[in-house]
Amino acid sequence: MVTDQQVIGIDLGGTAIKLARFSIQGDMLAELERPTPQPAVPGAVTMALCEAVETLDPNREAALVGIGLPGPMDADARVARVCINLPGWLEVPLADWLEPRLNRKVTLANDGNCAVMGEAWMGAAAGCQNAVLLTLGTGVGGGVLLNGALFTGHNGAAAEPGLIGIEPGGPPCNSGNRGSLEQFASIAALLRLSDGRDPRELASAADAGEPKAQEIWTQYGTRLGVGISSLIYVLTPELVLLGGGLAGASRHFLPAVREEVQQRVQAVSREGLRIEACSLGNGAGRLGAARLALQRLGGMMADN
Repeated sequence: MVTDQQVIGIDLGGTAIKLARFSIQGDMLAELERPTPQPAVPGAVTMALCEAVETLDPNREAALVGIGLPGPMDADARVARVCINLPGWLEVPLADWLEPRLNRKVTLANDGNCAVMGEAWMGAAAGCQNAVLLTLGTGVGGGVLLNGALFTGHNGAAAEPGLIGIEPGGPPCNSGNRGSLEQFASIAALLRLSDGRDPRELASAADAGEPKAQEIWTQYGTRLGVGISSLIYVLTPELVLLGGGLAGASRHFLPAVREEVQQRVQAVSREGLRIEACSLGNGAGRLGAARLALQRLGGMMADN
């Protein structure tokens, strides 16, 4: 029976759909991962989400569903305005499509916003009032906490830190920009930098002391540090968190990120700043999606 004591959080990515069912206190009760349909067009993804939710929650114990997607939502958190790395995702009313099929309330959010909410609830950003999170994966997303609240900007479209420009003549971005941070910090960017080496192999090679692999990670961290420096000047956070698939190799590029920030950002703008990997790993997104579902759809349950 559907109850108001459990909630489902979903992290929809370009290659995988990660789901988990949580108590309203944030304890994970079950989890599931499914490959994202290819091509990841809206109709196919909608059906995959329905099947995955029913598999995760066959006894219908959760009444609320939060979904994180790689792009901005509308102000009511019901329409995916655009997902630049997923084909055909333009003004998709995903919540309206899912609610009658799932018989559960649904809310949508940018995947980076979900990640920062998860880290703020039970991870590295707990207790922080001002934090920036970057997700380093197929694309580069992110989320921002300002004065303890999620910052979504005008009409819900913020924040997209991966789309800021850092090189005018750089590679074209699916967003229409050129030389965006995403083009230097995504998995595709790392593949270009390393002549196609798999990121996991590249991390293992760096662990083994291979100079070329270590140099590539340093170059990657330097570029990432340039983009983060710009974000720090605008937001002056107390914490910058790095998540997503590439964050598992952060030991190899965090020193270069920190060095670049120290060189580029004046001391008063980085006073007390910490730059760290997310503590929840790839689980932050689905936890944060669940948290947002509780806050938006669950009334006083969100206070638990």
